[in-house]
Amino acid sequence: MPVHYHHKNQNEISFTPIYALDSEVRTLPRDKMPDRILDPKQASQFITDQLLLDGQAKLNLATFVTTWMEPEAAQLIADCANKNIIDKDEYPQTTEIEKRCINIIANLWHAPQSLSALGCSTVGSSEAAMLAGLALLFNWRKKRLSKNLDISHPNLVMGINVQVCWEKFCRYFDVEPKFVPMEGDRRMLTPDQIPSYVDENTIGVIAVMGSTQDGAYEPVEAISKSLDEMYQNTGLDIKIHVDAASGGFFAPFVQPDIKWDFRVDRVVSINASGHKYGLVYPGIGWVLWRHSDNLPEELVFKVNYLGGEMPTFSLNFSRSGAQVVGQYYQFIRLGYEGYSAVHKGCAEIATYLSSEIENLGVFDLLTYGNDLPVFVFKLKEEIDNYSVFDISTQLRKYGWQLPAYSFPKNLEDVSVLRIVVRNGFDRDLAAMLIDHLKDEVANLSGRSKSVTDISATMGQSFHH
Repeated sequence: MPVHYHHKNQNEISFTPIYALDSEVRTLPRDKMPDRILDPKQASQFITDQLLLDGQAKLNLATFVTTWMEPEAAQLIADCANKNIIDKDEYPQTTEIEKRCINIIANLWHAPQSLSALGCSTVGSSEAAMLAGLALLFNWRKKRLSKNLDISHPNLVMGINVQVCWEKFCRYFDVEPKFVPMEGDRRMLTPDQIPSYVDENTIGVIAVMGSTQDGAYEPVEAISKSLDEMYQNTGLDIKIHVDAASGGFFAPFVQPDIKWDFRVDRVVSINASGHKYGLVYPGIGWVLWRHSDNLPEELVFKVNYLGGEMPTFSLNFSRSGAQVVGQYYQFIRLGYEGYSAVHKGCAEIATYLSSEIENLGVFDLLTYGNDLPVFVFKLKEEIDNYSVFDISTQLRKYGWQLPAYSFPKNLEDVSVLRIVVRNGFDRDLAAMLIDHLKDEVANLSGRSKSVTDISATMGQSFHH
């Protein structure tokens, strides 16, 4: 969540006169609670008008998050908004639906003995990642303590391209992040980097199925083989957690032959976002473990003050069961056939767009949307009179949101634009984007220099 600071603003907000005809309330304080009751229609219309300044979801090519669901799904979510999923005694059928979702996902990710899969829903993939990280940390501690070894310097190995949640995990839980930097054309964790970073204090290795930086998959199976070799040579038995926030609900339908999940023996846990390519509105994540040994018992709490003893493992407590129900709707509504059709459609649009953008002749494509339907591109080296930041700014006048950002450590001088193709973005919209991009490239080409202070953006990578 963004951090907002309190400030004293005495300005009042005025109502459009027609809204206030039947009310004595004509203005509202901006930053404090009003003294008087407001008519519900007046309050609703006021907020609706305020929200008109938000962007158009279909034109937002920055976010991975689902922005459209069918009316039937939206109605189910609204109907379940008041159900507190932690209260499994009061809402046993919502709990049953959550359990079914876990088993569906376990089958999707080839979990052994999937009918008794171990996992839980979360408020998003970031919480799921934190829970998986805690399991790695506690298992590492337990193993070290059993041998009377020091536990004061745990570390976690990952590419610097990971989502910011992993940096948060390390800072919040006092784990040293061992980031493998980008070098040249390598923008991810690769098997050859493993021996230089892993040691006896490594609690695990994070492999990413769908980098937020460029949409590419990390080679989970090859990373596992590198760790196998290290185990044979050193005795260090390091496990893998797969951050499949985006790829977890995409790869099984579009690239089913890629071995990244529980088919890889070293993978002990996986997290994913239901609200990305799981096709559910924001607020749902999932985390699964291979078997119970991978989730330490001391991390699971049992509470009984809501009317019945319930095991719980979460950073949050009370939350709505609505998104879990929304996920189950998508699973049974779309099935394997539907998810495959939606995601293959996204993949086709992504490769069409990347090809058309490359044909403009002013961009170098770094990825093409061949993994996730996500790709990044930069301006050719010889273009120095405008930047990707200028392009991003100019496209906003049409309503498009294309993030421009610089890569992290060792590639800070490389700035790119990124496009994320999601359900609902069709070929016609893609053609419009290309036309607008052509027009703005032509306009910017006539400038003598960039209007954006590129130095102010260096090193600011995009993690949405």
